[in-house]
Amino acid sequence: MVDLSKYRNIGIFAHVDAGKTTTTERILKLTGRIHKTGEVHDGAATTDFMEQEQERGITIQSAATTCYWDGHRLNVIDTPGHVDFTVEVYRSLKVLDGGIGVFCGSGGVEPQSETNWRYANESEVARVIFVNKLDRLGADFFRVVKQIEEVLGARPLPITLPIGREENFVGVVNLLDMKAYVWDNTGMPENFEITDIPEDMKAQAAEWREKLVETAVEQDDALMESYLDGTEPTEDELKRCIRKGTIKLDFFPTFCGSAFKNKGMQLVLDGVIDFLPSPTEVEPQPEVDELGEETGKFAIVDADKPLRALAFKIMDDRFGALTFVRIYSGKINKGDTIMNAFTGKTERVGRMVEMHANTREEIDSAQAGDIIAIVGMKNVQTGHTLCDPKNPATLEPMVFPEPVISIAVAPKDKGGSEKMGIAIGKMVAEDPTFQVETDEDSGETILKGMGELHLDIKVDILKRTYGVELVVGKPQVAYRETINKRTEDSYTHKKQSGGSGQFGKIDYIIEPGEQNTGYVFESKVVGGNVPKEFIPAVEKGFKMMMGEGPLAGYPVLDVKVILLDGAYHAVDSSALAFEIAAKAAFRQTMPKAGPQLLEPIMKVDVFTPEDHVGDVIGDLNRRRGMIKAQEPGATGVRIKSEVPLSEMFGYIGHLRTMTSGRGQFSMEFAHYLPCPNNVAEQVIAEAKERKANA
Repeated sequence: MVDLSKYRNIGIFAHVDAGKTTTTERILKLTGRIHKTGEVHDGAATTDFMEQEQERGITIQSAATTCYWDGHRLNVIDTPGHVDFTVEVYRSLKVLDGGIGVFCGSGGVEPQSETNWRYANESEVARVIFVNKLDRLGADFFRVVKQIEEVLGARPLPITLPIGREENFVGVVNLLDMKAYVWDNTGMPENFEITDIPEDMKAQAAEWREKLVETAVEQDDALMESYLDGTEPTEDELKRCIRKGTIKLDFFPTFCGSAFKNKGMQLVLDGVIDFLPSPTEVEPQPEVDELGEETGKFAIVDADKPLRALAFKIMDDRFGALTFVRIYSGKINKGDTIMNAFTGKTERVGRMVEMHANTREEIDSAQAGDIIAIVGMKNVQTGHTLCDPKNPATLEPMVFPEPVISIAVAPKDKGGSEKMGIAIGKMVAEDPTFQVETDEDSGETILKGMGELHLDIKVDILKRTYGVELVVGKPQVAYRETINKRTEDSYTHKKQSGGSGQFGKIDYIIEPGEQNTGYVFESKVVGGNVPKEFIPAVEKGFKMMMGEGPLAGYPVLDVKVILLDGAYHAVDSSALAFEIAAKAAFRQTMPKAGPQLLEPIMKVDVFTPEDHVGDVIGDLNRRRGMIKAQEPGATGVRIKSEVPLSEMFGYIGHLRTMTSGRGQFSMEFAHYLPCPNNVAEQVIAEAKERKANA
C-alpha cells in the first residue's frame, strides 16, 4: 500500500527563458532519474523531446515524469512558458497539488509569469518560488522578491539568501538551520559543504531569519505566545508552520540559486517535500451534475473509494494515443472496465504506463494520487471524467480560452487532403485551444489558434510528424459583430400551400446586451398570444442566426432579444413556423439596429532596452495601440498596452529591428471593441469579395 503522504504532484512554470526546463533537468539528475544532464540550448533536455522544441529552445507541450527524493515520490510536469501555449500550464495546474514558480534573477517577474501566477491563483495551487539564474549579470534576489510582492501581489517568504552576486554567486544561506551551503566550481551538485554563515552576512541573515520566524508563528497561536515570551521555535516547529501557511496560500516559501550551475537545487527539493501538500492535503475535487452545478459531493483522495479520474491531456505518438490521467480517488487495474462520464460509454483499460518524458514504463495498477497515461483509449477527450461504471460521477470540467487568430490551409497535392484530415483530427484532440473548421463558402480548411507561433508550430508538426505539406494563407482575425441601437419590430410568417399552411407572428425588441453576455433571450408574453410551447422555438430561431451577422457574416456578440407579443393560428401554427419567423425577423431587424464590427484587442507586454522606449511607443501608437503603463526594470523597460490583433502580425520582426534584437514581447486576448470605420469598411469589403469568389 502506498503512503499518500509521501506523494508530491508538482508542476514547474515560469516565463519563457526563466529556466524551467533546466530546473527540471537538475531535479531529475539530483534524484538519480537521469545520469547525464541535457541542456536546453544544445537541444538535449529530457522533457523537450519534440523536434520543434529542440530547435527553438522552448517548451511547447507539458511533459510528465516521476522521480524520488528523500523517500518521497515526485510526479513532475514541466510546462511551457510561451503565451501561445498557456493552455498547457492551465490544464497542468488543474491536476496538480503544488507548483514551483521559477523567476529569472535578472528578468524578475515577466509577463508570462504573471499569467501563469494568475492561473495558479485561480486553481488555488500552493507554490514555492525559485529565483533562478543568480549567477547572471544584473541578477538581484532582493529586487525579484520585491517585484513578486508588488507585481503579483503575493507574499514571498525567503528561506534561503544568496552568498555572493552575479559571477561571484557561490551558494546560499539556509535561514531554517542558519548554515551556509557553499558549492565549488566543478558544477557538480553534490560538491558542496555546509559551513558557518560568512561574517559579512551575519547581520543580514539574522534580520531575514527574524522576518521568517515572525511570519511562520502567525500560523500557531501557542508558538506565537512562547516566541513573544522569548522562546525560539525549533526547526521542526518552524517547518510545520511554514507548511501550514503555504498550503493555505498565505505566503510562498522562496528559494534562490542557479539551476544551470547546480547551486541551491537540493534545498528547493527539500522545500517541495517540507512545504508543498500531498494529495490528501488539498481541497478535494468537487463533483458536478449535467448542468455543471456542484452536487455537494467530492472525490476524496482514497484508494478504497469509487474511481474518479480526470483526463487532462491527450498525446499521440508512435505507440498510439496516450491519455494522461490524474486519479483522484479509487484505483485502476489493467483490464478494468471504466466509464467515461461525458459520453456514458465504457472502455476497457489495456495498457497503463508511467511516463518519463517520452519513454514509458508499463504498470499494472495505479491509485488515488497518481498521474499516469493509459494507452489506446478511444473516445476520451481533455476534461472528460473517468469513473466506476457502478458508481458514476462527473468532476468539474476544464474551461479553455477561445482562439483569436485563424489561417486558411490547403494540402499541396490532391492526395494530401485525407491525410491532412486525419492528422488535424488527432491534433485537435491533443490541444483544446486549436480548432478547425471548413469555410462553407470557399471549402477552405481554417485552422484557429492562440497566436502566430501556435499556428506556426501546428503547421510544422503537420509537415514533419504527419508528412502533410500545406499551402498557408495569410492570418485572419476573428472579428465579431454587435449592434448599438434598440429596435422594436414585428414579423409575420405566412405560407399557404394546399393542406395546412404555416403561420407565426412575433412582436419583439432587439437591443444591445451587456458586454460579454453573448446572446440573451427574454419572453414578456402575457396571455396566450404566443403559446408557451412555441416560445423555445422563437429563442432557437434567433440563436441559430447569431452565428452570422448582417455586416460581414461574423458571429454576433452581446445582443438581447425580448419577445413582447405575437399571434398564432389554431391550425397553421407550429414550432417550425415560429422558428422560421424568428430567423426572418433577425434578417429584417439587425440591419436597422446599428450593426457594428468588433475586433479583438490584445494585451501586449513589450520589454525593451531603455534607449529604444521612444521608438517602441511610437510604433505601438501607429498600430492603434493604447499605452497603459511603463515600468522601468534593471535591464530595460516594460511597456504595457492594448493593441488590436489585426495590427500585430509580424510584430516580432519589427520589434527586433527597432531594438537591435534585444526586445521581447508577449500578448494575450483582452476583449472586443468596436472597429474604427475605415477598418470596418475594409473588412466588410473583403468579406463580400470572398463570398463573391466562392
